[in-house]
Amino acid sequence: MAKDTKKGSDQQAPRLANKKARFSYEILETIEAGMALMGTEVKSLRAGDASLNEAFARVVNGQVLLMNFQIQPYKMGTHANHDPKRPKQLLLHKREIKKLFAKVQIKGQTLIPLAVYFKRGKAKVELALARGKTHGDKRHDERAKQDKKDMSRAQRRGGY
Repeated sequence: MAKDTKKGSDQQAPRLANKKARFSYEILETIEAGMALMGTEVKSLRAGDASLNEAFARVVNGQVLLMNFQIQPYKMGTHANHDPKRPKQLLLHKREIKKLFAKVQIKGQTLIPLAVYFKRGKAKVELALARGKTHGDKRHDERAKQDKKDMSRAQRRGGY
């Protein structure tokens, strides 16, 4: 028999996305970081029982911590289940942490998670350095999106 060439469980693993992030923030830079998780957190995350709403990252004492990232307790867990809202440590190199710390010090910039996924069996988070959009910026983006749709409709009809 031939070996199965499909990837293992990574194909079925959920990719949690922060859908409001790109609407509410202007993304300046992205970086991928690993997460230090407990066993029951990993099982619950693989089941898709997590929420990125209101999550953000902070640099504290030379470590990057993911705050307000809620992973529900594992349903089949015991009394040793994890705390759902505990801060999760993100795994980055020291030079990356120093660079992020310097950029976060600039007024109006923050670290937000865009997505959480599994890569080669390890939990990863796509972290973004972002600046909050104003109401006018959001309106401008919506107008540009609508104009693009209108142009594609006109081209399909054969107009200019």
